[in-house]
Amino acid sequence: MTIRRATYDDIPRLLEIFVSARQIMRKSGNMHQWDDSYPSDDIIRTDISDGVCHVLCDDADGSIIATMAFIPGPDPTYAQIYEDPAMTIECSWPDDSPYHVIHRIAACEPGKGSFGHLIRWAASNSGGTIRIDTHEDNVIMHHLLHKHGFARCGYIRLASGAPRVAYISRS
Repeated sequence: MTIRRATYDDIPRLLEIFVSARQIMRKSGNMHQWDDSYPSDDIIRTDISDGVCHVLCDDADGSIIATMAFIPGPDPTYAQIYEDPAMTIECSWPDDSPYHVIHRIAACEPGKGSFGHLIRWAASNSGGTIRIDTHEDNVIMHHLLHKHGFARCGYIRLASGAPRVAYISRS
């Protein structure tokens, strides 16, 4: 597997992967994360122009099977963290070291272990700490995060105000 920065030519394939990811979420009972227009073409283009959109390619045929936005912190949505989903009790991150954030991580089916490949690459390129969040109902993502050594830290609030479960891992 090879990981590289995405290009504008990759956008049609990335949109297909995001459609597939939404279908996987819905099948697993996650009905509220990522509406039909998220992530939009504009968000993908911004990620590409900012140099943060990465793709995982199958070495056998070069096809893109997964993607993620890998962004150096600080991220404003991670500035405050809460113990509870009602966001009434503030807590703190385990440490304040520099970190990278993973957003918009998605794969097509079959994933071929794509999450592990992306996480290992991110860990080796993060300088130490990775933060990531997901919807409470995203059971697949919760499972993958625990499997790959992430620790649940609390809840953060997206720019929209929606709560997300926040995780941290240090390499």
